[in-house]
Amino acid sequence: EVQLVESGGGLVQPGGSLRLSCAAFGFSFGTFDMNWVRQPPGKGPEWVSRISNDSGSTYYADSVRGRFTVSRDTAKNLAYLQMNNPKPEDTAVYYCKVRDYWGQGTQVTVSS
Repeated sequence: EVQLVESGGGLVQPGGSLRLSCAAFGFSFGTFDMNWVRQPPGKGPEWVSRISNDSGSTYYADSVRGRFTVSRDTAKNLAYLQMNNPKPEDTAVYYCKVRDYWGQGTQVTVSS
């Protein structure tokens, strides 16, 4: 069974840092690109970042470029989203997504 499990969310102050993790189960994780998508309160899903299957390429939404870093450890079936200098507008439920599979999401709240 394909499963994606996010963790690491919580409350963080503006200018702080937070690292989200995504654990993958039930499929060959190293075969596919992996995306992070977020959904702010009251809004639709917003793509955040993507990392290629071999970690050779990374892509970011303009709103997070320079502040967030995506990475993966294929040997451990893990992916990460390092959030530096978060802003209140980064408040959202964050999901990892591989093809049509989504995790359950982890809440990130940026507030002082």
